[in-house]
Amino acid sequence: MPTFIAIIDIGKTHSKLSFIDAATGREASSHKHANASIDSAIGRQLDVAGIERWLIERFRSAPETAHVAALVPIAHGATAVLVDANGDVVAAPDYEDPRFEQINDAYARERDPFVETLSPALPLGLNLARQLFYLKHRQAEAYDRARHVLLYPQYWAWRFSGVMASEATSLGCHTDLWRPHAGQFSALARANGWDRLLPDVLPARQALGTVSESIAVQTGLPRSCRVICGIHDSNASYLQYLIDRPREQPFAVISSGTWTVLMANRGDLSNLDDQRDMLANVDAFGSPVATARFMGGREYEAIAGRAGAATEDDLAAIVKRGAFALPAFAPAGPFAGSKGHLLNASDLTDPQRQALASAYCALLSDLLLDLLGASGDVLVDGPFASNPLFLSLLATWRPQSGVLSRSASGACTRAATYLAGYELPGDDKYAVVRACTIPNLDTYRSTWRRHLPS
Repeated sequence: MPTFIAIIDIGKTHSKLSFIDAATGREASSHKHANASIDSAIGRQLDVAGIERWLIERFRSAPETAHVAALVPIAHGATAVLVDANGDVVAAPDYEDPRFEQINDAYARERDPFVETLSPALPLGLNLARQLFYLKHRQAEAYDRARHVLLYPQYWAWRFSGVMASEATSLGCHTDLWRPHAGQFSALARANGWDRLLPDVLPARQALGTVSESIAVQTGLPRSCRVICGIHDSNASYLQYLIDRPREQPFAVISSGTWTVLMANRGDLSNLDDQRDMLANVDAFGSPVATARFMGGREYEAIAGRAGAATEDDLAAIVKRGAFALPAFAPAGPFAGSKGHLLNASDLTDPQRQALASAYCALLSDLLLDLLGASGDVLVDGPFASNPLFLSLLATWRPQSGVLSRSASGACTRAATYLAGYELPGDDKYAVVRACTIPNLDTYRSTWRRHLPS
């Protein structure tokens, strides 16, 4: 039996457990789970207990488990779990809880300026520090029990190893807690004592230890299985490309899923506009990266409606008709606060709605790449890497860049393999995207941009 790496990938909508052959980098098997949120007295909470039960069951039943040498946790951003002195969960807030906006005015007076954190003021609980501020001032009884704040990837590393840590990619993802240029906690974090509740900051690649005896008994994982510190999910996607290229080479990554995150290597940080949901992420090596985001998965679903297989003919029909989707269809992104609507789009067929959704996401991605000052190849992974209309439109509108796609199934595999300490040969599993042949696409793009909210 080969040696395996187990990847625990906790997304906002789904969790995934994958077993990767450490020698080849190939996925041996994967398992998926629908996540849930739970209403509680202190607010909407992520069902971390349910995810853990599912993970333990999947490990226990998987034949690869006994041969896992390393476990790598990957998880979405804007999330931390508060733990008390006994190791019990005090809170695992869901960043989409509207309660966080109850303290907006007070929080705005306390947070650092954008120039210090490169973290924009975001709605709901998308700034992690806003969640902590809310708990401190509105749920003081629960908050006062907390002795540790664990960033989400490191929460899972702790659950499997018993060792606590923090890590820069999750600290630097629009949290208001971190100063990317300095590699230090923000004034807000220090003033509220959150720097003392967060464990020591360690590299994403560092092994925290091996699985605990309890976890080994429950799951069947060998006691020798190393537990890696872990990484923010969009940064894992970015890392897989960064390790294959000179770090000074310009390129951009579009990592798609519930969130579509665009990261421009060597992008100009001075271009960042905090009013457009632009920010600096921090890569696995601690360097700030020019970043923009929108909720691509949510917005696509809102526009597309019912499923339908769209073709270039469907795309040609909406272009000829002048049908547009105008932002925003989710409470985030460069036009957050604007109400999304369709223009000239009545009576579209289901496939045409799919084409319209693809065009909208490609238009918004293209605009954000311009705003980031991105240059070089554009590398697409996640669901949009399997969307031929999205890809061909992007290639049409960015003729000076090569647009390359990668299968959604292996989006973070290479990065996790690297973090686990296994070096693989260069990755050439990219498909070069051809431009779309439909006429008048440049006019379609310029018309869409003219209709955008100011």
